[in-house]
Amino acid sequence: MFIEANPYAYPYNGQLRADNTALIVIDMQIDFCGKGGYVDRMGYDLSLTRRAIEPIKRLLKLTREIPGFTIIHTREGHRPDLSDLPDNKRWRSKQIGAEIGSPGPAGRILVRGEPGWQIIEELAPISGEIIIDKPGKGSFYATDLDLVLRTRGIQNLILTGITTDVCVHTTMREANDRGYECLILEDCTGATDPDNHSAALKMVTMQGGVFGSVSDSVKVAESLASLSLSEQRGG
Repeated sequence: MFIEANPYAYPYNGQLRADNTALIVIDMQIDFCGKGGYVDRMGYDLSLTRRAIEPIKRLLKLTREIPGFTIIHTREGHRPDLSDLPDNKRWRSKQIGAEIGSPGPAGRILVRGEPGWQIIEELAPISGEIIIDKPGKGSFYATDLDLVLRTRGIQNLILTGITTDVCVHTTMREANDRGYECLILEDCTGATDPDNHSAALKMVTMQGGVFGSVSDSVKVAESLASLSLSEQRGG
């Protein structure tokens, strides 16, 4: 089974099954798409990151109905004592007026356990869904994500979340280097700059799909609906 995508139908080998595919929802936290959070404090337009909420919500509803389908959420944040926060990362955040670890309307910025660090209510994980807490931009760095995926026999990753050009793209590159087959969804991602969003997606399609392929939630839903019926019928 394939998903219509650019520059090639996904996955390349047609092996799309509930038991070898995972939906990853990256950093849909208040700090990145909510009032008073990190992105809001930096002065960016929240509608650019919030654009992904409704498409992801619909995709979550669908995948939750497919038996055996793996759903993973990630959260970026640092320890309360900031012992895992590099000095240069903290310094850069301070330059734009949203120093990581400093207090704000949503609690201390990008600190684990604070209100802003939590995943937004609309996309909150449910029982049985995996949450990966990460200190950096990539979801594989300093986490057990690779171990979780390999233990479950996951080969295909459907990537959603924010931001397209930073955390989502970094995760996609990391996954590609580890041999995972990646699909990024245009309408289920967003960036603080529309041009960065477009450029990040274009990068994926170069060289015959250098990091994977690009699609959208509508095309994915069409294929996953068929997958759901197939799984319910026993293949």
